[in-house]
Amino acid sequence: MAAPIVLCGSLSRWAVPLGAAMHEAGYRALGLAFRYVPFELEEGELGAAIAGMRALKIRGLGVSMPFKLAVMSLLDELEPVALRIGAVNTIVNRGGRLIGHNTDWLGAVRAVEEACPVRGARVLVLGAGGAARAVAFGFREAGAHVTIANRTDERSAALADELGVAHRRWSMRAELQRIDVVVNASSLGMRDVELASPLPEAVLEPRLVVLDAVYKPLDTELVRAARKHGATAIDGGRMLLHQAAAQFELYTERAAPLEAMDAALRLAIDASKDRPA
Repeated sequence: MAAPIVLCGSLSRWAVPLGAAMHEAGYRALGLAFRYVPFELEEGELGAAIAGMRALKIRGLGVSMPFKLAVMSLLDELEPVALRIGAVNTIVNRGGRLIGHNTDWLGAVRAVEEACPVRGARVLVLGAGGAARAVAFGFREAGAHVTIANRTDERSAALADELGVAHRRWSMRAELQRIDVVVNASSLGMRDVELASPLPEAVLEPRLVVLDAVYKPLDTELVRAARKHGATAIDGGRMLLHQAAAQFELYTERAAPLEAMDAALRLAIDASKDRPA
């Protein structure tokens, strides 16, 4: 008799195949009887989705914007780091108890560490939502000097005060002389939200490392502009890979086969370029 299938997946407003490609490749590499399904939700459907996770005994679900904050009150427990960050991007079903985790911070830090040392770096985080919370927390924990800026100045000031990091007005975003790494953790650049870059091209320089957490699309206006001006550009796929590997390990309790997952991600990225926006 075949082993029962363990179901995992993701909850997002606009589902994409990248997460499924990585997780499924990992399952195949380790011979695990797991399957991964991306679920697309409308606003107001989150509660029903979490009830479905309980009823169907789904092992794990990734959580994308705009649900990373709202989902917290629907869970049974928050892992300490997720509680400190104040946002959840991963839910693990442990014997019927739904536990909220956050792997976004690991994804962001590890993606930038591939390009430059993080400890001591001066990092500007754009945004004040769930992703920005995780990113700012992660870089602070890794020993970087973090500054937050957001279009709604009050939100970024409140988040900076909560995390114990610096704050900068959004109108000052062009002043990057004292910044080494810029991370876009806002929704600017996202397909179906606003494709514009959060930064003017004029401020981008070769010395900068630029990470765009947006991965829908991967080739954002910010990533293209950073490459054009010689900066080190890191698209959202790298952050996605590392945070997915951490999720994989939570779901399966096995070390993630990073090479297999990375290869699958790159194939999925290439395939997505042929799809209409």
